[in-house]
Formats: sequence, C-alpha cells, structure tokens
Amino acid sequence: MRHLRRGGALAAALGLILAATAPAPAASADNPSRYRNPISTAVGDTFADPVIVRGDDGFWYAYGTTDPLREGEHEFHRVPTARSADLVDWTYVGDAFDPDQRPPYAAPGAAFWAPDVRRLGDRWVMYMTVTDTTVSTEGSDYAIGSATAPTPTGPWTFADQPVVAPRPGGGGGYLWTIDPSQFTDVDGRSYLYYGSYYGGISLTELSPDGLTAVGAPTQVAVDNKFEGSYVLRHDGWYYLFASTANCCAGPATGYSVQVGRARSPRGPFTDREGVALTASRAGGTPVLTQNGNRWIGTGHNGFLTDLSGQDWIVYHAIDRADPYLDEPFGINERPMLLDRLDWIDGWPTVNAGAGPSEGNRPAPVTTGRIDDRFDTAGLAGWRRVAGDWQVTDGRLAGSGALTSRTTVGGDVRTEADLRLTGATSAGITLGDRTEVRVDAAGGRLVARDGDRRATAPLPAGLDLADRHNLAIEVRGRHLVAELSPARLGDQLAVVSLRLDRPVAGRPGPAATGGPAEFDNVSVARLYEPVRRAVPEPLVGAPLRAYSDEFGDGLDGDWQWVREDPAATVAGGALRWPVQAADLTGTGNTAGVLLRDAPRGDYVVETKVTLDLGEETVRNYQQAGLVAYVDDDRFARLTQVAIWNTRQVEYGYELPFAGQPVYGGSIVGAPATTTWLRLAHHVDPATGEHEFRAGSSRDGRTWTWGAVWTFPADTTPRIGLVAHGGAEPPVTAEFDYLRFYR
Repeated sequence: MRHLRRGGALAAALGLILAATAPAPAASADNPSRYRNPISTAVGDTFADPVIVRGDDGFWYAYGTTDPLREGEHEFHRVPTARSADLVDWTYVGDAFDPDQRPPYAAPGAAFWAPDVRRLGDRWVMYMTVTDTTVSTEGSDYAIGSATAPTPTGPWTFADQPVVAPRPGGGGGYLWTIDPSQFTDVDGRSYLYYGSYYGGISLTELSPDGLTAVGAPTQVAVDNKFEGSYVLRHDGWYYLFASTANCCAGPATGYSVQVGRARSPRGPFTDREGVALTASRAGGTPVLTQNGNRWIGTGHNGFLTDLSGQDWIVYHAIDRADPYLDEPFGINERPMLLDRLDWIDGWPTVNAGAGPSEGNRPAPVTTGRIDDRFDTAGLAGWRRVAGDWQVTDGRLAGSGALTSRTTVGGDVRTEADLRLTGATSAGITLGDRTEVRVDAAGGRLVARDGDRRATAPLPAGLDLADRHNLAIEVRGRHLVAELSPARLGDQLAVVSLRLDRPVAGRPGPAATGGPAEFDNVSVARLYEPVRRAVPEPLVGAPLRAYSDEFGDGLDGDWQWVREDPAATVAGGALRWPVQAADLTGTGNTAGVLLRDAPRGDYVVETKVTLDLGEETVRNYQQAGLVAYVDDDRFARLTQVAIWNTRQVEYGYELPFAGQPVYGGSIVGAPATTTWLRLAHHVDPATGEHEFRAGSSRDGRTWTWGAVWTFPADTTPRIGLVAHGGAEPPVTAEFDYLRFYR
C-alpha cells in the first residue's frame, strides 16, 4: 500500500518481536550459502509491497509497487520485476507495463500498487490496485485490476474490466479497494481478498478464469485496522495474514503483520486467543514486527517455500536511519526483505519470534542433490527403466519410468512440475516401494508405500493438462504430498501416509497410460523445523521503591507535565477523566504524569480500565503508559478508540528534519480493562534505550509487540496519560504502576 490517510488522519498502530537472535537451523548441505537483508539492493533502493513466485524456468520472480527504484531517479516504475536463481541475488528485468499501458477504465496517470501474481490454468495472472479510474474525477476511486501473461515476465495484457470496481463508501468517497491477494482452495474454487482501512478486508469468489468477481463479497477483517491481506492453507487451517498501522510514516513507521486462522477461506478468522478479526475490539496475533534493530515498518507480506520445504516471508521494511527515498519526507524508502517463517504450536512467526533479521543468515535452499531444469537435451543424470523419454523445449516428456543415478535417503523433499498430456496417471517414485501419483482416471492424489495407500480427491473439473506442482516431504516414516497451482500455500489436494520404513533409493518420474511432462525436478534435504520461540521479556522481582499502588494519594515521586487537577486518587485507584488534548504534533496540550525509572533493564506495568464501548465511532480517546523524554520524543502504549475499532496502539513520536513525526504500531486486542507493559532494555553495543510493548486482556496471557528506541544520551521517564478527546466523557482508572527487575 502507498501512503494513505482517511478523513484527515488515521491513527497509527502496533505489533511484535524481540531483539534476541532467533534459533536458526543449520544451512542445508544442498545450499550452504548465506544472505543479508535487504535482498533488493541490486534492483533498487526501494521495492515495496513485494511478492515472489517461482517461474516455469526454475527462476524466482519478484514484483513490487509503482515507485521510483533509486534515490534521485524520480521515474515511476509500473510494477518493477526482478529475477533470481537463489532468492538472494536479484536482477532487474524491467517493468510489467509500459508508461502508456493501462486498462480502459484507468484514468491517465494511474499507478499500479501491490501486485499479486499467480498461476491460474495455463497462464499467469497479475492482480493489482489501479489507483485512479474513470468513475470519478475526485480521485481515490481505487479498483482491483488484472492482467494475464504466458510467462512471469510477460508480455502482460490488461483485462478490459476491473475484477472489483470502485465501491462508494457509506462515509463518503470510495472504499479503499486495494491490496489484492488470490487464493485457490482444495475444492478448486478461487477467491480474491482485498481492502484496507476504509472498508476493511473482504473476500469475493472468482470466476474459473480468475478475472471476474462472483456473488456478494464477505468481510473477513474489520475496517480501520487491516490491509495487505495474504491467505494460505497450512495443516488444514486457513491463515489470513494482514498488515496493520500506517505503512509510510518515515522514521515513525510501525507497520506490522498479524494473523488469524479459520477452518474455511471465508472465515471467521480468529487470533490465538479466539478473538475475531472482525470484532470491534479486533483480534490479531503478531507474526512480524520491528525488534529494535535497523528495520521498522515491517509489513505487506508475500509467502514462498524453498526447495527444502522451509517457508519464508517476503515483505518490505524501512531503514530507520534512511526512511525516505529522497530526504527529507516524500516517498518512503521500502526495500524488499526475506526471512524465515516458522510454525510454532500452530501459529506462524518470523525467525521464531525474533523478527526481522539484520546480519548474515542461512539462505533459502534453492538447489538440491537432484536438481534438473532440463535445460539441455541429454538425460545424463537419469536411467531409463521403461518407456520412451526425451527432453524438448526445456521439459522432460514421455511415459514409463526414469530413475535418478543419485541415491537419496533420510528426510527429503521432492518436487516436480508436471502436466498430464495423455497419461492416466503420473507422479514421482521414491525408491522401489514408495510413490505419489496424480491419478487422472480416478480424480485423486494417491500415495503408496508397498501395501499401504492413502488418497485425497482432486477438485472436480481440474485440468491436469495445465502445469501443477507436486511436492512430497518425507520425515522419518511420515510422508505428506501436495498438489498446488504454483507452490504458494494454496493446495489443491493434500495426502498423508505412514510409511513402513524410511525412504531410501533412487527417485524418478513415472507416467502410465500415455505421456506426461515434467520440469524442475528436485530432491533436497528436508528442512529442520524450529519448535521453540525465542523467550519473551522476563518479569522478575518487584521494585517497590519505584512503584505506586495508589493507596493514599500520589506519592512524592510523581511529577506533572501540565498538571490536570481533574486527576484524583481514591479507593486504591487513580481516576483521570480523558482530556480534550493530545501530545502529537506541535500542539502538546495533554497532561503527562511521570516518575523516574530505575537504571538498566526493567519491566513497567499498569492496569487500566477505560470503557470505550464497541462499534461506535470515538476518535481518539485513549489511556495508558508512556515512555517520555519530552513532548516531541515519546512512546505511548494505550488502549484507544480508532473510529469503530478499539485497539492497543504503541504510538511513537520523534523529531526529524526540524519537525515532530508521529507513527505507531499495534499490539494485542484490548478489553474494557487492559493490562499494559513496557519492557526496557539497554542495547550494550549502542547504548540505545529499547522499549518493547506488551498487552493482556486478563493479566495472565500476554501479547508482545513492537520495539521503539530512544538515543543513548536521553533519560526516558515512565508515566501515564489519558487524552485524545473529552466527548463523550469517559474516565480512565489506573489500579497501579509497578516496576519489575
């Protein structure tokens, strides 16, 4: 998404993550290289809203939003495209669209944001935001467009009509019909997810060709919190990834990724605590957020799986030391990053919860012990078992069976792209006993190990003459195989089989009843999953000398900035009517109640009750904790009303280029009574103060979010705030302020 605002200002938001180093599996012997973020450096200084697909030629292709690529360039690239053999070193290969190329419904000068590229049938389809259409002369009449191509690099041809046309909004203007993402389910139905803060995220079913919306849309995530959706299927669950907060607030950008899951692609999607993403007090489990290192604003993700089976998340971020493409202000500089996506206790998290990486890391596995793209005519690596086989136009075609001259065993992942061009059955054999086949005659995906057999139905009407990816993972004596359009987490069929014994032998392609085509056949050592998350901040012994239980008035350690006489202490609580004031920008009219913090690492906590109700619009009443240096440098953790939603926002303001800049991130879902924590850590290398935010709905289960930093030469104090608007009147009640070592 580009820099969008609604009705003056959309409040910023919050997220997750540790500055600790995540446990990392050893690099595979199949691909022992390393990499460092950002991966798009050779392509451009910025490459926002990225997605990656693997092409028919075995190369990986990345697509970004319309922006200049380099500082000082000032030329807008209309969906810049890059290619890589290893997901690490990328080469710019051109733009998807010429400067004068646009669909008939697009206004002159329209840009194309947030592309999503998929294989549908025998062609590639790109969905994108068309920023300006001929529906209105007022602008912001966004639509979802589409284009098709025979290859990932085009040539791309726009469809004449939008997939989703501009939608008038009930509050005026047009709903933000942006950030498309396509998904194909196991029943063969195809869906499109799209939307943003004004209107929320919706789902619509697509026609079989993927170019037309079918039926009425369904809202799957609340407005005023989410955008940039991406859905994938994992272990029978459907996971809706969505970005939250402002994408583009320069050095105060707190964009992050959260997730909910469901048993249907239509939802309802709920987070780890069972809170719906459509609720007014909106749910969302953090997947990716800034951790205090170089990267902030980590969001708008895509997804991919390497040849070892390890999942990865591709996204953009902002270097907090270089936030704009042409300083100061203007276009935010958002290069493309790639990090490991782990699944722990059924939930995705980046680098086991450690967040975006900055230093050298084990690279994705993009080659294997067997890795044949059939770029040459010979079959030197293969032995004919039966039938007739030949390599033509970069593909292996034939019937019968081949076996590799390489013996493999142990835990492995095998892949092949295949088309059944006459065969009644085709697939991969793994030694003498084990095979996985696509059975066209029976309409099933079949796994067999000796006398053991398991099957799963293929979608009705699936055209097996189109290219599909078959992936097989064997771990110990457990085999899982899936058939998918393009390896992007949208399986058409999944089958699981308990093996009689571990696999060992010479794998190879096989086809019966006629010919089949194979390409990109690989066998790589299976990845080692990370099963434990990095530790969350520890809460140790209480520091009673720094704490206040509000038992008998304010103690003498409190200091006011702009004292509010309406704040009173009685009955073991501080009661503070929410002020018609704020701290953001240059106004600085709100009161701040502060006390000195202990030296070194600590955790500070408060319990705040603020009855903001639900569903109704209340902007932007809030109350909670603050880490405060002065009126232009603070981090504010509050439960807050943002239009019809109630969120836990971790706002941040700092001085930049002569003026204050405000942004923020989102943590967990609030309740009427919400527990809030800030975990303070001093970076031993830089001396920076790092504050990580946490929230809880019950005081026991915590969601940890983003890290905001303060310079080493500052001395942040800790305090409380209650401001954002006095109408309708509401009073914040703080039970205590407690410090822990």
